[in-house]
Amino acid sequence: MAKKLYVGNISFNTTSDDLVAAFSPYGTVLGAQVVADRDTGRSRGFAFVEMHDGAEEAIAALHGTQLDGRTLTVNEARPREERPRSSGGHRGGYGGGRGGHNGYGGGRRY
Repeated sequence: MAKKLYVGNISFNTTSDDLVAAFSPYGTVLGAQVVADRDTGRSRGFAFVEMHDGAEEAIAALHGTQLDGRTLTVNEARPREERPRSSGGHRGGYGGGRGGHNGYGGGRRY
């Protein structure tokens, strides 16, 4: 059964091909996807690698190792948590953001 792995703290220069090459010695890599920023297209510093077999071996071997000058975080990917969708309207500007902080998001949830 295929497993999806989270690979964090990757260099902004690391490509999907680099990840396939790094993970291939541990099993069959089905694919690798570097997550990019929607607006700029620049890497967000993490990726997902899907492996048919060898996922546990890859985690044990690669977690904490260096790739392109960065120390990798490698673990099994968790399903994305459902986030409530906006009920429409514009969320930017003053007063439209979450947490009531003048549209600049963040803040504590009480």
